[in-house]
Amino acid sequence: MLNAVERKIEQYIISLEHPEILALYRKLPAGKRLRAKLILYIAGNNISSIMLASIVEMIHAASLLHDDVIDDALTRRNKPSLNAIYGNKLAIMLGDVLYSKGFNELSKLDAKIAQIVSDAVIKLSIGELDDVGMSKTFNTDKEQYIKMIYGKTASLIEASACSAALLAGKSQEKYRIYGKNLGLAFQMIDDLLDVTSDSQTLGKPALHDFEEGKTTLPYIYLYDALSDQEKERLRSLHGKILSKIDSAWVQEQMKAHNIPQKCYAQAALLIEEAITLMQTEGETKLLSIAKEMIDRKF
Repeated sequence: MLNAVERKIEQYIISLEHPEILALYRKLPAGKRLRAKLILYIAGNNISSIMLASIVEMIHAASLLHDDVIDDALTRRNKPSLNAIYGNKLAIMLGDVLYSKGFNELSKLDAKIAQIVSDAVIKLSIGELDDVGMSKTFNTDKEQYIKMIYGKTASLIEASACSAALLAGKSQEKYRIYGKNLGLAFQMIDDLLDVTSDSQTLGKPALHDFEEGKTTLPYIYLYDALSDQEKERLRSLHGKILSKIDSAWVQEQMKAHNIPQKCYAQAALLIEEAITLMQTEGETKLLSIAKEMIDRKF
């Protein structure tokens, strides 16, 4: 089914009649295509679902291109990012093209579906803005973190599930909650892996998020568990390149206070609710996706 989505995206880009754009797009790693899978599993394999999945994946690709520029990321899925190879200007412009083409094709779908997806993209953009703003200080507010990752990551996954349910005539609310929980858990596990995985597995240096100034869930939980003196030390390291000693200290404290287990448990609660909802709908494929979400290594 995903092959049909890949072909449809290429058709959309070929229709632009600009060989350079097509060549640049083909250099982007495809990734897991999570949003496309959700749409096809929920709405079935038909022309409308393939169109919707292709549009959402183009929008997602555009957001990642902009995200890499914002984060000065040199790699994406273990490969050099487009901005690292060709510079920020080209990466931003390709992102703009994908966004524009995605919305152009979105306007041809049912107005309610277009509204759901376009609202999610607004939330995504605000989430990215909040992410940048929050990196300027050490954030200890868990609710603020949840709100930010909902916008940045979960909103488009939520919209994918909800719009697919609308397309298939299924319960939008159940699938909306499923998608939202999946997205929140996805980002929580992503943030946890930045602490627990090695650089080769991640495709970027371990603890890179903290060095960028991002106070993710593991650091919020760790901060609460530390002594006043240790809290001050953690704050002092925020947004800085960590020495081997400081990096080892952070990881030791994470283990000592069982922070990975706490973060995993938080994500697992969200996934449990998502699984329960999909069990009532008999969605076996969506159950598998949910389970894979918290057992992944990268």
